[in-house]
Amino acid sequence: MTPKRPSEAPLAIREKPKEPWGNADWQKLWLSLKARPWTALAIVPAGAGAPPDFTMTIAVTLARIGIMHLGTPIHVADATSIPLVHLEQFTDEVRRLNQDGDLVLLALPTVEENPVAVSLAQKAGAALLCILLENMSSSESKRTVERIGASYFLGSAIFHPNME
Repeated sequence: MTPKRPSEAPLAIREKPKEPWGNADWQKLWLSLKARPWTALAIVPAGAGAPPDFTMTIAVTLARIGIMHLGTPIHVADATSIPLVHLEQFTDEVRRLNQDGDLVLLALPTVEENPVAVSLAQKAGAALLCILLENMSSSESKRTVERIGASYFLGSAIFHPNME
């Protein structure tokens, strides 16, 4: 992984907020993600070790904040178990939503867990690397970034285990 520029420093999220739009750490994460244009954003776990709903929780929280910020719909797509046979249909639907002007957050599985995760992240065009502190290794993070491609990542965020 390449060194982070100051604007790309990982954010640490300590807790899952009951009202995410009021939590400063989540707001900072949202604003840092919106600093670069995207229409679809893949929420990518750095590796194994997180609960099954890890990326969905992050995607839903970011969508709620984004809706409050932008005042427009933001879709959350659960891509944690998309099989290869449905990959094109799924990406076509995301593309259709984007063409209609809607933003989409894609909650992905690990790249080791599901072979379509790499393709989905690349087709989204932008990604956020999500690291669960004490549960994911730096070597897994590095492999995930290498498999997807560093240029797709807008940044990374560290989530504390008590978030869940």
